[in-house]
Amino acid sequence: MKTFCRFFSGLALASLSTWASADALQVRSMAASCAACHGTHGLAQKGMESLRGKTKDELFSKMQDFKSGKKPATLMHQIAKGYTDVQIEQLASYYSSLKN
Repeated sequence: MKTFCRFFSGLALASLSTWASADALQVRSMAASCAACHGTHGLAQKGMESLRGKTKDELFSKMQDFKSGKKPATLMHQIAKGYTDVQIEQLASYYSSLKN
């Protein structure tokens, strides 16, 4: 019985770590589309806003404002509408984790 339980515990952990890897890859893939304007790894060229080093709350709030139309933009309001709240939170977490 112990061997049986260890096997399934190990299988569950392997599945969880695979899911986490796939999730991280998905977030990095979403972030890659931001690079055109906000630069690789969130470091934008002059004239555009860098995302790197901002807090998760600040990034999440700005994206929600774009999504709702509260914050006017030429393009970001359309892009933000394409993301779910969970995806916006994932992107905010990703960029806030990058250190200057």
